[in-house]
Amino acid sequence: MSEDFFSDVTGIIPFGGPDASDPLSYRVYQPDRMVLGKRMEDHLRIAVCLWHSFAWPGSDVFGVGTFDRPWLVAGQDPMVAARAKLDAAFEFLTKLGVPFFCFHDVDVSPAGATFAESRSNLDTVAGWIAEHMDRTGKHLLWGTANLFSHPRYAAGAATNPDPAVFAYAAAQVKVMLETTQRLGGANYTLWGGREGYETLLNTDLAREETQLARFLTLVAEHKHKIGFKGLLLIEPKPQEPTKHQYDYDAATVHGFLVRHGLEGEYHVNLEVNHATLAGHSFHHDVAYAVANGIFGSIDANRGDPQNGWDTDQFPNSVDELSLALYEILKGGGFTTGGFNFDAKLRRQSMARTDLFHGHIGGIDTLARSLLVAAGMIEHRTLDAPRDARYAGWSGAVGTSILDGSASLESLEARVAAGAIAPTPVSGGQEALENAVNQRIWAIRD
Repeated sequence: MSEDFFSDVTGIIPFGGPDASDPLSYRVYQPDRMVLGKRMEDHLRIAVCLWHSFAWPGSDVFGVGTFDRPWLVAGQDPMVAARAKLDAAFEFLTKLGVPFFCFHDVDVSPAGATFAESRSNLDTVAGWIAEHMDRTGKHLLWGTANLFSHPRYAAGAATNPDPAVFAYAAAQVKVMLETTQRLGGANYTLWGGREGYETLLNTDLAREETQLARFLTLVAEHKHKIGFKGLLLIEPKPQEPTKHQYDYDAATVHGFLVRHGLEGEYHVNLEVNHATLAGHSFHHDVAYAVANGIFGSIDANRGDPQNGWDTDQFPNSVDELSLALYEILKGGGFTTGGFNFDAKLRRQSMARTDLFHGHIGGIDTLARSLLVAAGMIEHRTLDAPRDARYAGWSGAVGTSILDGSASLESLEARVAAGAIAPTPVSGGQEALENAVNQRIWAIRD
């Protein structure tokens, strides 16, 4: 295997500006550009995921892998292949010019014949990752354990009917949480890929919720025990591969946390395609998370509106991401989170440089969306009409309702006396949609 896997790309992808002719250049993304008093790179905190980009062969349910990934070829020494994969991944990170990466344990480290051997492999591989990080200056946005691919997790991990599977998953998370801490990870994510049910005929919902709450409590307790300073994140998803998952959307996760006394221990890592599969706009899930104090991080991608499943395509809609970024900026921006590209190439995109094209386009989309969101904040595009719409709540009637001084009897008396006589007021939705579009069109570079 070549130590220079992406030999067609020399140096770091440059900023070429809006009229650049080189497809391997950024049109909008400039790491040092100041936006609302902060560097663009620090606003976006972009990460590359290692699972889709380097651990996935380009297979689907109808066909084998199509990608040129020599470390995935069968028959070679697994640890040699793992090292080659990391070499290519950090070459890509360096040339793409982004600061972060994310990975599952199994993305980087081969399974052993026993749990102890798998743990030893991960320990060795983590040392290699640390060397790459020291050499390149890249950082770990978050780590996670894969608790869904192995057959032992067919019926879930924390929600499995077999407590031995629960225990195995707990051991796996313990090791990966400690590995994330060792590598200076800013967060740790739990994605319950199979924490749900395929049929209610053999499912005890109450029991499985209790198990999941206990699992999350154990993880939070261990976080505090080892002194991990990052956020614990839960990534919502409505279904696929299960019929219904217990972390359906941001609101479902929030309700679960409140029911089990875990609010404050967990935030959410929201994925665009998961939000839309749940029947929401991505804007909605971000706004809900920000409003309820559980916003943490983002998996940036998109779905295909003609497919009802998780296609994980690279984001390309400024319209969609501008509104989400507006909510993020209004909420104070990221703390430890960022935009992780949980996106994958199409199976026909087999050239090595296609991985650059996908990420460059997605990064420029994020950068332009950031500029649009900043413009909406600076021009109070939505703030002013929202403030005007709710102004009555600062008046005598609204204040008396909210401070508890008004009762049903007093309100009824005032309405009956004609002192309160509301008239409909336009919501102005079309004008606001036009105003948002005008901010999008106003961005020239």
